[in-house]
Amino acid sequence: MTRSSVTTPPPGAEQPKAHPDAPPAGASLGAHYSRCFGCGADHPTGLHLKAVTPDGITVSAEFTVGEAHQGAPGLAHGGVLATAMDEVIGMSIWLFHKPYVTGRLETDYLLPVPVGTTLHLRAWCNGVSGRKAYLEAEGRVGAPDGPVAVRAAALFIEVAMEHFAEHGDAGVLAAEHHDYEVNP
Repeated sequence: MTRSSVTTPPPGAEQPKAHPDAPPAGASLGAHYSRCFGCGADHPTGLHLKAVTPDGITVSAEFTVGEAHQGAPGLAHGGVLATAMDEVIGMSIWLFHKPYVTGRLETDYLLPVPVGTTLHLRAWCNGVSGRKAYLEAEGRVGAPDGPVAVRAAALFIEVAMEHFAEHGDAGVLAAEHHDYEVNP
């Protein structure tokens, strides 16, 4: 798959290394916000992604496509699949213990994903240059080694934690995360 130059790291980009405080291999990653559509357990129609880090620098997750996630009858909505990719990529960048936001997300749909299907996601970082992180993910149908149904590449931009307080609900953020300590 060809990616645009926006999602390809420039020459000299740093290869990410596990943060000293990264969760150990096999550790589960909690939600960054309880009502997040992607990972929050308290969102009534969310994806409820369950994620782990196999090595401190990549993330594996899964979710089962439900009735609330369909577009065409019986099939996952493309926007929901893009959201799942954005979420797992966002979880992988949090492993570096720096706050980032999505700058660009390119999503390729390769196979239909029927309601009731478990989608197995994997995300990784290809490099970091300044405030920019270059990431990719894939979603496989039925098993971690099943056929690839969706692929994504993203450019994430590092921001200060104040960004989330300034543009979001600072009270909720403070109540759920002391000192803005967010996923993991």
